[in-house]
Amino acid sequence: MTTIASFGSWKSPITSALLTSAGIGFSELHFSNGDLYWLESRPEEAGRVVVVRCPLHGSPSDAIPQPFNARTRVHEYGGGAYLIDNDTIFFSNFKDQRLYRQDPTGTPIPITPEPPSPASLRYADGRVTPDGKTVICVRERHEQGREAINEIVAMPADGSAQPKVILSGYDFYSFPRISPDGKKLAWTCWRYPQMPWDGTELWLGDLKPDGSVSDLQHIAGSSAESIFQPEWAPDGSLYFISDRTGWWNLYVQRAGTIVPVFETSAEVGVPQWVFGYTRYVFLSSGRVACIVNEYGFEHVMLLDLQSQQPPRKLPIPYSAFASIRSDGRDTLLFAAASPSKALEVATFDLRTDTLQVLKGSLQVNIDETYFSQPQPIEFSTSNGLTAFALFYPPKNRDFAGTAGERPPLLVISHGGPTSATTPALRLSVQYWTSRGFAIVDVNYGGSTGYGREYRGRLKGNWGIVDVEDCINAARYLENRGDVDGQRMAIRGGSAGGYTTLCALVFHNVFAAGASYYGVADLEALAHDTHKFESRYEQSLIGPYPEATDLYKKRSPVHFAEHLSCPVILLQGLEDKVVPPSQAEVMIAALRAKNLPFAYVTFPTEAHGFREAANIQRSIEAELYFYSRIFGFTPADQIEPVDIENL
Repeated sequence: MTTIASFGSWKSPITSALLTSAGIGFSELHFSNGDLYWLESRPEEAGRVVVVRCPLHGSPSDAIPQPFNARTRVHEYGGGAYLIDNDTIFFSNFKDQRLYRQDPTGTPIPITPEPPSPASLRYADGRVTPDGKTVICVRERHEQGREAINEIVAMPADGSAQPKVILSGYDFYSFPRISPDGKKLAWTCWRYPQMPWDGTELWLGDLKPDGSVSDLQHIAGSSAESIFQPEWAPDGSLYFISDRTGWWNLYVQRAGTIVPVFETSAEVGVPQWVFGYTRYVFLSSGRVACIVNEYGFEHVMLLDLQSQQPPRKLPIPYSAFASIRSDGRDTLLFAAASPSKALEVATFDLRTDTLQVLKGSLQVNIDETYFSQPQPIEFSTSNGLTAFALFYPPKNRDFAGTAGERPPLLVISHGGPTSATTPALRLSVQYWTSRGFAIVDVNYGGSTGYGREYRGRLKGNWGIVDVEDCINAARYLENRGDVDGQRMAIRGGSAGGYTTLCALVFHNVFAAGASYYGVADLEALAHDTHKFESRYEQSLIGPYPEATDLYKKRSPVHFAEHLSCPVILLQGLEDKVVPPSQAEVMIAALRAKNLPFAYVTFPTEAHGFREAANIQRSIEAELYFYSRIFGFTPADQIEPVDIENL
């Protein structure tokens, strides 16, 4: 029986507690000696990240003990936190940032020295030489009174000597990759003010037995070409991804010549926000499998380079992939999701086209009839262009809206901003749609997955193009009759929080907004952020301090008097990427203008919420806030939040 009730007030089986069970994350798959490994992030363990080992035909188990936490802080965003050599695990421990070694029958022991100050020496993206004697990885050094130093180091795998710098001089390094014979090292690097998706360089050198590198050769890449994921094939060929055609496609270098492997108007690469990405893998008989993103939806293509047969799209039922590996023969191993399935670790046998799920992130079963399916939309936006988004209409098999009522709309502005939303099942979206909200998740100009030209729309236009695309997505749905134009809100985190605040301050379209650790003052960001992003705004806005006036003009905090709707701000007090001072300056402006607002802080959180209780509290606080602003009564029992000036 269907109950008629106001949108927003529907009772949903998707509780805030379920968001943390679905918040289990899988990333960075490795395969060794018949076992699959992955990283598993667990909100219920205060965001601890565990290395998990799973035989391909067995059950997963934790491979590192409590309280170790496999997470690196290189670039602050991390990634590439562990590596496998046969059955030995090397991992960066979050608390002290030292690199540890764990042998199959032993306990973790540090192989890097105690840093001069806490967490000041950080390691990521490592590989072990074929003889098992040397670890080569990226290191980030933090010293008092100067900017962090990024370099590539080599060290004995048993920790018998200190790491030795083998490559330095560039601002950033990634993907140090050792050839199968141990005689070559490939890596990528880039300089300010480039971000890795703007321009990177691929280099190659001779790797000596002592870990040093000589005879350096520039292979590909420039300030206008982004190189991604160099990998050595079993035959010693060097593969890599480049966007030289305007799309991140796959290439190989053989005998000094670069040859296209797979060129298409779609993306194989992704923005290098973290270390440890894998987007293609090698199989037996000269085959390569790669993930391909076509306008937001991903699939896997099998390339048979020996037979020269046309690429084959594999019948794998997922549309968003987090990582991919292979057993080197006929089995693909990946973490992936679809619109109806949350992230899963699974295998796919190419001989039989058989899928096997090893573990799912969702620990409870929810009937799919409660799930809203994403509808891709393309809509007109500024300058005669179109932009893209995923629209989720309200969906709950037990409820329908009252006659004549249209649902409230939440516009989601993703973070990055050089990133993208995907059609993967996210309970954080279904939480809203199953309560009667419509959602539009916008891949505004500047998002990835649509080629370099689309990604470049945000150059010099952050706070303009992204905002206009979010507004035009909302108006498109309002004009189409899908949503209530008087009850539209915008929400986002980090860079998405900046887009949210800009939309609320510089425009009068939305009735409310929610900013999760969002940027309010661009000048403060230019002065007070970490090294990786310290020049990011130069491409998004302009050079600083030369463009100081533009930074002020684009900063919502300087124009808070134009704000005319309620806002809720949610902030981790340990955030080093967007410090609490950003939110606090905005709060002062809201208070001065006597506008309704709520400010919810989380003392133990950094950039992005990881702890279960905080994830639950944040979304419940946001729901409570909207219920007071939009005038509905939630079905949930929610602890109120203090809304000043309401």
